[in-house]
Amino acid sequence: MRILYAIQGTGNGHASRAIEIIPFLQRKATVDVLISGYQCELKFPFDIKYKLYGLSFIFGKKGGIDVWKTLQKIKLKKLYTEIQSIPVQNYDLIINDFEPITAWAAKLKNVPIISLSHQNAVLDDKAPKYGTYKFERLILKYYAPANVKFGFHFKPYSSATFSPIIRKDIRYRNSTNKGHYTVYLPAYSDKKIIKVLSEFKNVKWEVFSKHTDTHKYKNNIAIKPINGNDFIKSIASSAGVLCGAGFETPAEALYLRKKLLVIPMKNQYEQQCNALSLQEIGVTVLKKFNKNQYSKIAKWVKSAKIIEVSYPDITEDILDAITLPFYNQSILPTIV
Repeated sequence: MRILYAIQGTGNGHASRAIEIIPFLQRKATVDVLISGYQCELKFPFDIKYKLYGLSFIFGKKGGIDVWKTLQKIKLKKLYTEIQSIPVQNYDLIINDFEPITAWAAKLKNVPIISLSHQNAVLDDKAPKYGTYKFERLILKYYAPANVKFGFHFKPYSSATFSPIIRKDIRYRNSTNKGHYTVYLPAYSDKKIIKVLSEFKNVKWEVFSKHTDTHKYKNNIAIKPINGNDFIKSIASSAGVLCGAGFETPAEALYLRKKLLVIPMKNQYEQQCNALSLQEIGVTVLKKFNKNQYSKIAKWVKSAKIIEVSYPDITEDILDAITLPFYNQSILPTIV
């Protein structure tokens, strides 16, 4: 059996999930890996057969997506060419983690595809929805289309929603408390982060930044370039985690039983929905990151509140369940 596993390359969350999933698939099938996009810093322990330009979002420095730079980076002709060029018809199954090239190629060529992503869980009818942003929901729905969809979320909202896949480097890491706070806010500039956090002079902050390639220090704040191993060490030994309302980093912080404070990106529908889900389980959420939030950040730092979650290691069970019909050459299940 031949499987093509497709990864969205915006951010590191999709990549970290793939690092856990692909070894299980390789035990039972021949697996080729595709990644599209240009915002991923993680290194893969396996070969990438296809590296495509794809369609990515560019993080800004003021708390949201840089819409202008994102539009400048879009290359529609190249996107169409890449969709036409991928030989999806040579595979028995496509497993897609919010990756648009293979999703549209499979749709156009009628090739079996399973969508396995956090975005699917966000779109679940029973998951919390932010506002009335119908346009943003349409983008999530049609960005990487598939008929068969399974998702991951902070808590189960339906039978097609699973708990987060926690990478082994986190799952089997000893959780300690060395007193610092780990910060990952890629949509904010280093200058902005320093301005806000420098007010907390007795708190040690370790900030991981997309906007620098060198280590910088400003009093009690360390600014570090993104590095997977360093980030894992920092988060595992932290007193708490301050980050955006993405999916993987908050899930890992919760698994490690760390205090968690999240700030959803501006005008980013998925993160706004994530924030609502995190609020449901008791996580502290800030709408903005500025001087008006000092009292709330200070209250969080002083708090000892830990959110209890259960994220068992069921990756292999999930993959067996969703791929079994293909191994048995039976009819594709209809779960939308």
